[in-house]
Amino acid sequence: MDFLIDIKSGINNCELAEFVCSKLKKFRNAGKVLIIHPDYTRLDFTSSLVQPIIDSFRDRQVKKIDFLNAGGTHRKMAESEIALKLGIKDKEDYIDYHNHEFDKKEKLVKIGEISADFVRDKTEGQVRDKIPVIVNKMLFDDYDLIIALSGTSPHEAAGFSGGLKVFFPGVSGPEVINLFHWAAVLVGLPNIIGTSGNVSRDIINKGASYIFKKIQSQLISLNMVSAERQKLIPSGIFYGEGLNGFMEAYEAAVRLSRQLHIKYISKPLKAAVQVMPECYDEMWLAGKGSYKLQKPGVMQENGEIIIYAPNVRCFHSNQIMENEILNLGYHCKDYVLEFIKSKPGFNKNVASHVINVTGEGAYDTRNKNENKKLKITLATSIPRAICKRVGLGYIDPLKIQKKDFSGEDTLWENEGGKYLYDLAINRNRYLLD
Repeated sequence: MDFLIDIKSGINNCELAEFVCSKLKKFRNAGKVLIIHPDYTRLDFTSSLVQPIIDSFRDRQVKKIDFLNAGGTHRKMAESEIALKLGIKDKEDYIDYHNHEFDKKEKLVKIGEISADFVRDKTEGQVRDKIPVIVNKMLFDDYDLIIALSGTSPHEAAGFSGGLKVFFPGVSGPEVINLFHWAAVLVGLPNIIGTSGNVSRDIINKGASYIFKKIQSQLISLNMVSAERQKLIPSGIFYGEGLNGFMEAYEAAVRLSRQLHIKYISKPLKAAVQVMPECYDEMWLAGKGSYKLQKPGVMQENGEIIIYAPNVRCFHSNQIMENEILNLGYHCKDYVLEFIKSKPGFNKNVASHVINVTGEGAYDTRNKNENKKLKITLATSIPRAICKRVGLGYIDPLKIQKKDFSGEDTLWENEGGKYLYDLAINRNRYLLD
């Protein structure tokens, strides 16, 4: 494992190029390369890494470079979006772009399964299902080298994003994605987000181990950590080879992410506005504005989280998942568990999303009464009636004003979804994880 870090002024493109090219020298004979990259929802510096990678192989007469968008269940990216993400202005003949198509069985292959015993032990009996390891077939084509680009920041279902998550569940099948998120949500978002040693990472690492055993190609990780100071600043790049190298690079990236991506407050908040970036173009993504405020004690009971995202017009761009969200609505875990009893085949990924956005609460099955501990309000382009239908509050995005959230028990976060919030008294806990 090797790395380059500059928190103070950031790493410039020349430094990034030199670092990347130095690591690729040993792979000078790679004629066919697969590069797995984050999608449009990830704010990182992928575009600063791709050109040096291409340049390194162009000089060696590479025959083929394929790019695979690790989008999970997110919408497909148009070729123009992929080119922008990668920073490629003129695509050469030996370069091709591919979206991961999680919902097309012919694009996937099963290579093993995580045993029900393993999952049951990790989730303390809350999940008793085995998890099939179903992934994109491209991983097992005759590539000489696979390069995985990923970014690390606090994540609701994995503790921190990045590393092996780019494979499992990033380029996995729906069964994997659904059960992975369901296991995480049952353990509880507050118990996972911002931690590196957790149930989710154990499942990710286990699933990825099957992938690494089957892949014949050499595998390397380039794990990114960035800061936000009016613009995105590359702060760290971490390199690893093979399964252990991936995990070592990830752990190092997490240590830096903790310094950059966690903000501390002195007392619980009564109200918080999360101004979401435009790339979060559906509620499925903008929900991160709620996730990042759910560490215990950050929000007062009955406190309000306002997700300010005028460009959001739907819950999910996939119409099937949109309808499932409309059918279920946003509810706490107890309510959703009761709902699923009568609909055991319901999409567990959707169920996980609505629970995570809603936060903690309780549901009295006898009186059919739900008590949510948070009020989640949308300042989006989703109409008031639809918000009410799914159990969310509504505020006209044209009427919300920053000056109304200037008190000591309120928050206005311009970089919504970027930072994990916690109480200042918990600062030392992250050093011990």
